[in-house]
Amino acid sequence: MYKVFVNDKPIILTSSLNKENNYPVYILKNVVIDELIYKLKNEQIKGINLYTSDLESGWNIFINNFKVVSAAGGLVLNSKKELLFIYRNDKWDLPKGRIEKGESIETAAIREVEEECGIFELIIQQKLITTYHLYYQNGTKIKETHWFLMTSDYKKELIPQLEEGITKVNFFPDEEIPTKLKNSYGNIKLVYDTFKEV
Repeated sequence: MYKVFVNDKPIILTSSLNKENNYPVYILKNVVIDELIYKLKNEQIKGINLYTSDLESGWNIFINNFKVVSAAGGLVLNSKKELLFIYRNDKWDLPKGRIEKGESIETAAIREVEEECGIFELIIQQKLITTYHLYYQNGTKIKETHWFLMTSDYKKELIPQLEEGITKVNFFPDEEIPTKLKNSYGNIKLVYDTFKEV
């Protein structure tokens, strides 16, 4: 199964006919992708199931409709097991950014977290998940973000990267995370849910 978020509404690409939600089902080979995106943006539906008999070839067909922009980021735990969040565009988010040419995914993830949060001594523990969301910038694109679970014992003051629109950087205890996620993005909830299963 693949989930691609359009304004926080998922397109769920699946090879299973077992419905786990109330979203309408469309057959991949019978749809025009732009029409689906229009429906999600302009109609009162909360998501779409997109069925294909072969998930991997279906995913390739779907993703070939877009320019893919690769990014990497991290869910960071401190020594108290608190989670690092950034505040940008009136939403709580996790630090992430584009992978630069010639850069490994892991190096990009650490660099972006360092730049956006002013935190150092980051250690990658494991890969968590890859998320996908559509955005519009000179055409519709898919951002493919590779997420890593990281730890850091860094004790100095964290500095938000203001030029990237980040106004706050904070660690929060686990019990405060559900409140933050109410004012976040669908793919960030997916990262957190994956972390909770680790």
